[in-house]
Amino acid sequence: MEPTVRTRRSPIAIIVAFVIGIAAGLGATYWIHSTAFAGHAVPVYVSEKVGPHPASAASNDMGFAPLFKPALPTAVSILSSRMVKVPQNPLFNNPFFQQFFGGRFPQQPQEQREMGLGSGVIVSPDGYILTNNHVVDKATELKVMLSDKREFPGKVVGTDPKTDIAVVKIAATGLPTITLGDSSKIAVGDYAFAIGNPFGIGETATMGIVSATGRNGLDIENYEDFIQTDAAINPGNSGGALLNARGELIGINTAILAGNGGGNQGVGFAIPINMAKYVMDQILKHGKVVRGYIGVGIQEVTPDLAKAFNVPPEKGALIGSVDPNGPGAKAGLQRGDVIEELNGQPVTGSNDLRLKVGAMAPGTDVRLRVNRDGKERDITVKLAEAPGKTAANGPAGSAQSSPMRGVQVDDLTPDIRQQLGLSSDVKGVVVTAVPDVSPAADAGLQRGDVIEQINRKPVNSVGDYQRLVSEAGKQTLVLLVNRGGSTAFVVVQPE
Repeated sequence: MEPTVRTRRSPIAIIVAFVIGIAAGLGATYWIHSTAFAGHAVPVYVSEKVGPHPASAASNDMGFAPLFKPALPTAVSILSSRMVKVPQNPLFNNPFFQQFFGGRFPQQPQEQREMGLGSGVIVSPDGYILTNNHVVDKATELKVMLSDKREFPGKVVGTDPKTDIAVVKIAATGLPTITLGDSSKIAVGDYAFAIGNPFGIGETATMGIVSATGRNGLDIENYEDFIQTDAAINPGNSGGALLNARGELIGINTAILAGNGGGNQGVGFAIPINMAKYVMDQILKHGKVVRGYIGVGIQEVTPDLAKAFNVPPEKGALIGSVDPNGPGAKAGLQRGDVIEELNGQPVTGSNDLRLKVGAMAPGTDVRLRVNRDGKERDITVKLAEAPGKTAANGPAGSAQSSPMRGVQVDDLTPDIRQQLGLSSDVKGVVVTAVPDVSPAADAGLQRGDVIEQINRKPVNSVGDYQRLVSEAGKQTLVLLVNRGGSTAFVVVQPE
């Protein structure tokens, strides 16, 4: 099977393609909660070097061969397979077609085997391998091929779809092992080298630089903190290693932005090794990844929202919804609060807060500095364990809006509330129409949204809605919008 790139939705309208040899990804999710290896410490090698990369790495007469010599043997190829159902050919139900077979139809296979190819990197001498979740997703069989041509059956120890990391184990010892670097110390312009098995042609090394760090908002995974690189990454590279100039592992290659022609466009993404190692340690200790949880839906503090809430722009994370049974609600957090600090460290945005909290253990007490109505206060929250499904952050497009010209609403009846899947305590008006060419449409307001508040005042009926919109005139509005059970604030600006 020819390797393919899996694409996923991106908010910047560019196809984000997973660099794998599987159209939909393959893996053994039934091992996600396995505890067979729980508590086992993997003897990984972690670099203790600090400071800038040595200039000699780039000036060596042999080029970068000394860097790749110890690293390439740690690269592995992962061949995955699964059985998929084959849909019945609709022609078999066509009377015109049936007459040619006299009611006796040719047999179609009910299932067929799908194959996929990805990469991985050996991180311990006793056979532990880091790769991507989408390389092994839903696989019924894994075969791991080493650089010395040996082949081993692979077993999925555990996976974490939220970061796209998986840990695979093979029954082997004395394996060549890569040294783990520190991804927090990399900087834009550092050398970056990718190794893997693109297109199934064999172990391959490519060179580039670190183009950016901390990339997020690509809507690839729930927890995004990607290293961006222009080192060539292609289908089959997924799960392979991204190295620094010392030959240390700084990331796990996971995705590319593909143009119309697909393949490498010089924009690839890798999961930082610090995040990948944390996930691996969690899988080996608990059989799954255990993350901290505040129980609030958060969104970015845009300039419009900052003005509306009297807080500094583009800093902190705005709480758009609060789980009434979550630890945040019990500690006193409210919708409209802006979390500016966590344990004395500044919160630069919603993704920053999500990553920091997700890296903490349930039961941890965290001290939050919160801005509420322009006044700061400290609130301590005891983290709970994050549920399996990540809470949504509410409607998108809250950065742009204007008066509600052309928007039509109706009372939220019990029938409509049931159709929208909302609980009985949700009050407001349901949006029944939004003009395509209107400020509300530009803001992201959609048919089926429920407006619960306008300018922090409750909306219980169409009458309330009309009165509050009328009172505001052409002034800025702040809407609290409920979409599918999650709430978020939307700023409505004068046109």
